[in-house]
Amino acid sequence: MDRPRYALGSWLYLRLLGAVLLIAFVSFWVQAHGLVGERGIAPAGELIARLDRAGVGFFDHPTLAWLGAGNTALHAICAAGVVCALLVTLGVVTPYALFASWLLYLSVVNLGFPFTAFQWDTLLVEATFASIFLAPMRVIDRLRDTSEPEPLARWLLWALLFRFMFRSGVVKLMSGDPTWADLSALEHHYETQPLPSVLGWYAYQLPAWAQEASAALMFLTELVVPFLIFVPSRWARRTAAAGFTGLMLLIALTGNYCFFNLLAIGFCLTLLDDDLLRRLRLPFRGADVEPRPDPLPPLARRIPAGIALALGALVFLTGFGAGRSLTAWLDPFRTFNNYGLFAVMTTERPEIVVEGSRDGVVWEPYVFEYKPGPVDRRPLYNQPHQPRLDWQMWFAALGSHRQSPWLRRFMQRLLEGEPAVLDLLEHDPFPDEPPRYVRAVLYDYRFTTFEERERTGAWWHREERGLFAPVLARPAP
Repeated sequence: MDRPRYALGSWLYLRLLGAVLLIAFVSFWVQAHGLVGERGIAPAGELIARLDRAGVGFFDHPTLAWLGAGNTALHAICAAGVVCALLVTLGVVTPYALFASWLLYLSVVNLGFPFTAFQWDTLLVEATFASIFLAPMRVIDRLRDTSEPEPLARWLLWALLFRFMFRSGVVKLMSGDPTWADLSALEHHYETQPLPSVLGWYAYQLPAWAQEASAALMFLTELVVPFLIFVPSRWARRTAAAGFTGLMLLIALTGNYCFFNLLAIGFCLTLLDDDLLRRLRLPFRGADVEPRPDPLPPLARRIPAGIALALGALVFLTGFGAGRSLTAWLDPFRTFNNYGLFAVMTTERPEIVVEGSRDGVVWEPYVFEYKPGPVDRRPLYNQPHQPRLDWQMWFAALGSHRQSPWLRRFMQRLLEGEPAVLDLLEHDPFPDEPPRYVRAVLYDYRFTTFEERERTGAWWHREERGLFAPVLARPAP
């Protein structure tokens, strides 16, 4: 049997990666002013000033925000990212556009704390860097003459996919969480995940045996299927791609994880050989043309790809506790990472409701775009967009207000009626004049049952716990 080729899957993957980068840049751009702008919740300029006073430089905290962190600079970084993502999607000067996209998105991740501290942000940074070695060195990479990827460059992406999937299963077992150990975690997951979806509400109603079977199947996909990547058989890799894609689609249907699932499905395209993709009758002209050789000398791609592959393997091994100091110098660049989602399952859903008042007696709630609020509002879909304030409110509710100092600044901006911050919300109950007081109240939320939903029309049931943070007041005129 002929050696399988992977030119078509790699070509498709690079287009999908460009689309994911475009989504990520645009999604952050429309929120940038409210999150980290000059009058935002956590201004990037203040972060850079603090780092500068502490003696931290570019190589300790790499971001283009060192050149400027005001609103104009934020616009410039996001606009340049959109242009580079479009070039990747169109296959124009792809290696250079990927390098620029890597630097620009790394800048976003490092200037947007705490709103960009998510695993899929660093996964996108790492995937973009790894893909530089996969892209052919041409002005325009057309499907009909695309190059067979250098094997080491292809293995760099496969190793990233293995590390991500396998570690996601391992951390659940290593955490000692009892709900993963007895396979009951999914009895809580759909209700307690950051931004539940309407199908998540229905999945929550499934019987316990179905939830346990789903958890077992998930462990099979995360702990066993990744090893099929290394089996030298096209059927093994096709099976791995099908298993990973199926898991990602189920996660996307029952939750909201922005562009994460799309990016993971993109990795799976690189596992599909050209024979299979031709058999699927792709709607692209020239899909049956033999790939042309890449004009770049093989060694120019093999050496850096091999170094990157070795660094990724080292980071993976140190993630199990040994030799952590060997790779600490790589951390600021977010380019070689360890992963692991939902190592510990949350079994309750504390939810913060932010309210304002003119007199301290009658309180009106601010309604967020996607996170749970009104109990009769159906859980929404927001992917591939990521509403980062909504996400951060979920994390804040799991701790104390002292662990989320940005929350006080958010409440202050509401007292000031700051338009950029109010644009992050769905409903402002004080459109004419900001409130005199703002408070954060903690509730316990849980999904209703079929019977409760039929009787009350509500998707959620909630009970008040008390104040989450001290009440803030605007000085009297």
